[in-house]
Amino acid sequence: MNTFGSKFRLTTFGESHGVAIGGILDGVPAGLRIDAELLQSELDKRKPGGKYATSRKEADAVQILSGVFDGLSTGTPIGFAIFNANQHSKDYDNIKNLFRPGHADFTYFAKFGIRDHRGGGRSSARETAVRVAGGAIAAMLLGEFGVSVRSGVFGIGDLEARGLDFDFADESEIFALDKELDTAGKNLILQTKENGDSIGASVLTVINNAPAGLGEVLYDKLDARLAEAMMGINGVKGVEIGAGFKASKMLGSQNNDLMRDGKFSSNNCGGILGGISNGKQIVIKTYFKPTPSIFKDQETLNLSGENTICALRGRHDPCIGVRGSVVATAMARLVIADMLLLNASSKLENLKKIYS
Repeated sequence: MNTFGSKFRLTTFGESHGVAIGGILDGVPAGLRIDAELLQSELDKRKPGGKYATSRKEADAVQILSGVFDGLSTGTPIGFAIFNANQHSKDYDNIKNLFRPGHADFTYFAKFGIRDHRGGGRSSARETAVRVAGGAIAAMLLGEFGVSVRSGVFGIGDLEARGLDFDFADESEIFALDKELDTAGKNLILQTKENGDSIGASVLTVINNAPAGLGEVLYDKLDARLAEAMMGINGVKGVEIGAGFKASKMLGSQNNDLMRDGKFSSNNCGGILGGISNGKQIVIKTYFKPTPSIFKDQETLNLSGENTICALRGRHDPCIGVRGSVVATAMARLVIADMLLLNASSKLENLKKIYS
């Protein structure tokens, strides 16, 4: 499906080398101040260019088409578009009749019997710019309730951050969570890039001030929705909430978050119990695989099932987790905004406040 969310719903369209990518965001309450500068600034964080990302040059200028009047949301669908301006489609001519290893080429062809070989078409991470735009509008809604979402790169290859400085991550070219990872991570990315290869990464996302009670049991749990959101980002192969995989090695007496004097003494649950937020910081770690587009000759198959060699050209991120951190923030924002709206009708007293 191309739509994400229940009440706060984002539908995206477009391909990497098409005319434009864009989205329709439905469910935005009327009267929300739409900050065009904030919207563009979020897209600027994700846009391509620089030493540590693809060299494709795109302004990623967003154009709002509907749903906003005099700077306020009207309650109708907010439509927006981001026009592609720097496609080098000829770079992909040599892979028109073969499947790139590690990409969705084979599976898209198996499903649809046709594929857009230019940059992967719909499967390209180019589409995530739309999610970032939708997430920026979600952030404007969350800001009305004091809720914030922040992300940073926690690990690159075998390197991991020792500190968690989200202010530093905001200024880092690779969104690293501490200075040591910033320096070593940049060197590793450039070294890997020079070798024609790519490297994986992990991203830490925290949600602050989310109220207790968010999450729709049993089959729309908050942690399940967050995991779905992160797993839906290109290249993500794993997601943890709170203690995550480490919890499987703990005793119950170690993992349980005890309560005293009206608060929790720890946060192994990552702010979510029984699929519902408990008021603590929500903690998510997302793991990105290495970019499958690498400049090494690789064995593969052509459309006829014959053995051949894939030798890529074009412009590719050496570490998709870097710009993926911006997308992780956006997806978390979309989930929490949706859950806020869903939770509004969970109690009769809430409805009486509206209609009394």
